[in-house]
Amino acid sequence: MKVDVLLGLQWGDEGKGKVVDVLTPRYDVVARFQGGPNAGHTLEFDGQKYVLRSIPSGIFQGDKVNIIGNGVVLDPSLFKAEAEALEASGHPLKERLHISKKAHLILPTHRILDAAYEAAKGDAKVGTTGKGIGPTYTDKVSRNGLRVGDILHNFDKKYAAAKARHEKILKDLHFEYDITELERQWMEAIEYLKEFSLVDSEHEINNLLRDNKSVLCEGAQGTMLDVDFGSYPFVTSSNTVCAGACTGLGIGPNKIGEVYGIMKAYCTRVGSGPFPTELFDETGKKMRDLGHEYGAVTGRERRCGWIDLVALKYSIMVNGVTQLIMMKSDVLDTFPIIKACVAYKVDGEEIDYFPFDINDGVEPIYTELPGWNSDMTKMTSEDEFPEEFNAYVSFLEEQLETPIKIISVGPDRDQTIERYKED
Repeated sequence: MKVDVLLGLQWGDEGKGKVVDVLTPRYDVVARFQGGPNAGHTLEFDGQKYVLRSIPSGIFQGDKVNIIGNGVVLDPSLFKAEAEALEASGHPLKERLHISKKAHLILPTHRILDAAYEAAKGDAKVGTTGKGIGPTYTDKVSRNGLRVGDILHNFDKKYAAAKARHEKILKDLHFEYDITELERQWMEAIEYLKEFSLVDSEHEINNLLRDNKSVLCEGAQGTMLDVDFGSYPFVTSSNTVCAGACTGLGIGPNKIGEVYGIMKAYCTRVGSGPFPTELFDETGKKMRDLGHEYGAVTGRERRCGWIDLVALKYSIMVNGVTQLIMMKSDVLDTFPIIKACVAYKVDGEEIDYFPFDINDGVEPIYTELPGWNSDMTKMTSEDEFPEEFNAYVSFLEEQLETPIKIISVGPDRDQTIERYKED
C-alpha cells in the first residue's frame, strides 16, 4: 500500500479539514505530518461546526486510526482544551488518537519567546499567531527541544533545563512576562497527555501499510508558507510540501501515492508577507465577507485576491500534485468578471515562473473570464454547473495541467461534488 497526501497549495486556509473529512471514509488511517496549533481546520456537518488545531480531521469518522506524527509540534494545554471539547461532543478520542513520541512539545516559555521575538522585530514582524511554533521548531533544529516521549523519562529535570535556557534569552531581550498560570495549566495538560496512546509513529504507519491499510496524510498551512519554498521569511517553520509527509511521519518517498492539492477558487493570505494578487478595493472586501475569511483559530481578517496561477504551478511542481481540489467556488457566484493571474511583471519583464523573491515590485498580469452569476450552493452534480463556471474550471485545468477532481460549493460536508467519476 501507498500513502496519499493532502496539502494546501496557497498560503493556507484552503479548506483542508473539510476535504480530509470527506475523503476519510476511503481510508483506514489519517495522519497529521507537520505544523502546530496555529493551523485551524474548520469542519461543518449535521448542523455543527468544529475547529481542529492539532487533531487530525479524520477523528469524526468511526473506527479510523488518527495519528499525530513526529513532524508536528504539540502544545499540551491547547491540545487538552481541543480534545476535551471533542470528547464532550461525543467523540471518543482516546480510542482513536495516537501521538508520536517524537513530536516536539511547545513549552509555556516558547509562547513567551514568540511574543518577545515579534516585539523585537517591530515593523519587520512576521505576523505569527503567538502560539510558540517558531521557537519550538528552532529548539528542535538546534537540538534543544523536548519531545512527547520525554514526559515518560526524567521529565522534570529536562523541563527545568529548557525553561532556564529560555528565561536567560528573555532576560537578554528585556521582555517582561508572568508565566505562572500558563505553566500551571501546561503541567496539568502534561498529565492529561499521558492518558493517550504515545507511540513510535514511524513503526506504526509502516506496519499499517504492511498490513494493507490505506493511509491519508494531512498537512497544515500551505505550500507558499513552506520554510524552504514559500515566500521567505514570511513563512511557517516547517516543510508544508509533500516531502514533509516523509520526514514528518517516517515513510519513504516510494510510499507516496496520490497527492491531492487543495486550492481556493480565489486566493487568501493571513499575516504579513507578499501577496501579488491582493485586492484592496470593494471586490476584495466582498470576497472576504462572502467567504467568511477570518482565521479559524485566531479570528484574524484574511487578505483576499484573485487566483494566482504562477504560484499554483510552482506549488503543483514542488509537490508532485496528481489531483486538484477547488474550494469555495460559490464565493465567486455573484462576480460579473473573474480574473486569474497568469504571469508576473518584474522590473518591466514578464515572467511565468515563481521567482526567488516576490517581496517588491511584482505586478500581476491577468486573464479575465465571464462570471456565472448563479447560486451554486444547492448544486449536487457537475451536470448542474453553469456554462461559464465550466469554462473557468477548464481554463484552470489547461493552465495548471492537472485535473480538478473535486469542487466544493459550500462549507457543509454534503456540498462537495466529485468530477470524473468512474461508472
